[in-house]
Amino acid sequence: MNCIGEAVTEAAPKMTVAPAAKNGPARQSGQGPDRPKPAGTAGSSVDRPGLALSAPSVARTVAQTRIRLRHVIVMLSFLVCVLIPTALTGLYLWGVAADQYASKVGFSVRREEGGSAMDLLGGIGALTGTSSSTDTDILYEFIQSQRMVADIDGRIDLRSMWSRPENDVIFAYDETGTIEDLLEYWNNMVRLSYDSGAGLIEVEVRAFVAEDATRIAEEIFDESSEMINKLSSIAQQDAIGYARDELETALERLKQARETVTRFRNLNQLVDPTLDLQSQAGLLGSLEAQLAEQLIEVDILRDTGSGPDPRLTQAQRRVEVIQNRIDAERAKLGVSGQGADSFAFADLVGEYERLVVDREFAETAYVSALASFDAAQAEARRKSRYLAAYMEPTRAEASIYPQRLTLLALVSLFLFLGWSIVTMVAYSLKDRR
Repeated sequence: MNCIGEAVTEAAPKMTVAPAAKNGPARQSGQGPDRPKPAGTAGSSVDRPGLALSAPSVARTVAQTRIRLRHVIVMLSFLVCVLIPTALTGLYLWGVAADQYASKVGFSVRREEGGSAMDLLGGIGALTGTSSSTDTDILYEFIQSQRMVADIDGRIDLRSMWSRPENDVIFAYDETGTIEDLLEYWNNMVRLSYDSGAGLIEVEVRAFVAEDATRIAEEIFDESSEMINKLSSIAQQDAIGYARDELETALERLKQARETVTRFRNLNQLVDPTLDLQSQAGLLGSLEAQLAEQLIEVDILRDTGSGPDPRLTQAQRRVEVIQNRIDAERAKLGVSGQGADSFAFADLVGEYERLVVDREFAETAYVSALASFDAAQAEARRKSRYLAAYMEPTRAEASIYPQRLTLLALVSLFLFLGWSIVTMVAYSLKDRR
């Protein structure tokens, strides 16, 4: 187009002025007006008399126009900047670049939750699986983390897998790279697709061998499952931690209460002082009954006897002995209140009953804490999380990467756009000058 425009511009001065004589003799004064010539007659002039453009002259001028230096430069720049790089790119993609195989795996974090109250009323009491979006978000970031890359590289040697094609310097990994380089290459070879609404993660892994891609996908699933198990274990420990602390406290209190009762029994040589108290109370009642009988007998002997009677003396002696025995038994029971240094069995029973009350309270607290701990464990198990795979790691049979046609088209497009922009800028600068 530029060449044609210049040719037209150069041809413009070639326009000639036709002489007036060719249109016939000049009209002389006094003669009548010229008759109109019929249309299409030979020798008709252009619209404006006196000007005529010679068509053969224009054609000769266009044909004789020479291609200038800037046109050659534009064509050479298109060849160097667009055609040759595109050809080299295609040669590399089809001749050097190694085939890449893709393996896919899909999974979701699930949590076992009990049915709601309405479900229970409706008879639906089975456990239903629900997704945990928070855990899925954590897992999504974990798969792209340096820790996962380092762990998997330590187990299956990712560097050697991704550096197999030695000639492919663009798509293959440099085995001498750092862990940061490996992480960057990982993010290029491992693509994640996350559906936040459904809580589904799909991972596409690429490698230069189909078996390597499948193995990497399996390792990603195993590492993700281990991560979710750790999160679930931590959540369970947090859920039952308080209940476990309460149970341990109640158990320690119960042990101390039982040890105190045992020491009391060993010290006083008594298994159950309340039983001894009942025995002592029975003995005291029997002695009081005997004392009453002897007092009656003494009264009878006094009423019937007129002089000294050995039977009365003996009866009085028996009354005295029984009374002394009763006083001694009452002193043991702490009833008489006499003798500060005397042994009070009632105090012993009171101490034992206090210890028994403490032990029973500790037992009740332990039973309650144990029930709370069991309930917390059941709740923790009910809220346990696990990784469920809805798509097992696949094994590719054909390579779909690199996408050679797409890459070649993109390279060509960007090269052409870049060349066009530079060319237009250059012409704009030239026109300004």
